[in-house]
Amino acid sequence: MPTVRLEISATPSHVRTARLVATAAARRCGVDPGVLDEIRLAVGEACTRAVGLHRQYCQYDSVVLLLSDDIDFTVTVRDAAPVGFEPGPLDVIELLEQSSEQPEESFDTLPDAFGLTVIAGLVEDLKITPRDDGPGTQVVMSWPVRFRNPPAKPA
Repeated sequence: MPTVRLEISATPSHVRTARLVATAAARRCGVDPGVLDEIRLAVGEACTRAVGLHRQYCQYDSVVLLLSDDIDFTVTVRDAAPVGFEPGPLDVIELLEQSSEQPEESFDTLPDAFGLTVIAGLVEDLKITPRDDGPGTQVVMSWPVRFRNPPAKPA
C-alpha cells in the first residue's frame, strides 16, 4: 500500500509539485541525501513523459504517483495513455545510438521516450511495464533507504 498517493492533472506546471512531494517523502523516509537530486530529476522526467502522453491522448485523465517506503523508497508513475508499451530504456539507447550516426541530429527530433533514457541513467532499480488495471504504462523507480526516521511524537 502506498504511503502517499498523488494525482496531478496533465499540466506541465504540476510536474514541479510531483518533484517536490517525492523529494520531501524521500527525505522523510531516510534516503541518502546525496541521492535526492537524482530522485527529483528522475521523478520529473517520468512525470513529464506521462503528462506529455496525457496531453496528446487522454488529457482529462490524471497522472498518478504512488510513493512507498515499505522496504526501499519506491516511486511509481502511472499514465493512462492508450498507446501501448513504449520501448524500454535499453531500446531507447539503441535508437539514440543509431540516430547519432546520422548527420546533425537535433534535440528537437529525439524520440518521445528520451526521458526513459535519462531515468535509466539515474535509477538502478527501474521497471517499465504496461499497467495491469487498464491502458497505460507504469514507471517504477526504487532507491535504498539508508535509515528509518522514527515517527514524529504528537505535541
